[in-house]
Amino acid sequence: MKTKWMIMAGLMALSGMAQAGFVTIGNAGNAPDPANGGTYGDVAYTYRISATEVTIAEFQLATGVGNNNENYWSGVGPNAPASYVSLYEAKKYANYLTQNANGGSSAYNLYSADGTGAGSYTRANAMNDGITVYALPTEDEWYKAAYFKTDASGYSLYANGTANVPIQGTASGWNYYNSGYVNGASNYTWTAGYGGVEQNGTVNMMGNVWEWMETSSGVLRGGGYGNIEYYLCSSGSYVHDPVSEGDSVGFRVVAIPEPATALILGLGGAVIALYRRFFGRV
Repeated sequence: MKTKWMIMAGLMALSGMAQAGFVTIGNAGNAPDPANGGTYGDVAYTYRISATEVTIAEFQLATGVGNNNENYWSGVGPNAPASYVSLYEAKKYANYLTQNANGGSSAYNLYSADGTGAGSYTRANAMNDGITVYALPTEDEWYKAAYFKTDASGYSLYANGTANVPIQGTASGWNYYNSGYVNGASNYTWTAGYGGVEQNGTVNMMGNVWEWMETSSGVLRGGGYGNIEYYLCSSGSYVHDPVSEGDSVGFRVVAIPEPATALILGLGGAVIALYRRFFGRV
């Protein structure tokens, strides 16, 4: 028994290697936000969401996913958010991540330009099998990551955890309705990860670039560098043509189940199988 638990402890420590760049959103089974019709924010499982928007450098690693104009903000550098990304391209990028993680599985069957259709590994598959799927966030997943309070007491109006209008500009603020702030000229995006850290450990879920939700109807959230503060709050969604691209439209991804859990489930299962083989029981 001691041998088995020593191995499992080692796997738990190694699981941290899968967590870089993501933050965990827990409190599974939370209630929806009573504001905005009481229809957003409830998620029945723990998941992880990328702490920043997907960058130009990250997107360009996925050969063949885009149409080579996603580096519009190359003047900011390769760590600026990828933009001019359609919903279809964002889903192709999620497929790229999932295929690399799982040896051929994908999150979406992209048989149409708007990126509709479930792929060979959906969220349900991932939860049942412990295989990590990378996908675009559902509106509930995105909403919870932005507005659900860390003490699980409810929701805030803004992702800064308060009902106070976010600070504009500066390293401790957010990039919206700007006019020549730090790390960018007027009407310019920021390097992904620059600015204030929000209540759940994310950066720039308020401002910088709009972000695609998974739904094929083309929902965007979070506002962009040129928008007023209303679009940063929990009621500030926007419907956009899913095949359209724009310099202020990007995205981030979720991992389900969160990568550490998937690693533990997968490797832990292998360990238990080996233990049974050599020791006869668990």
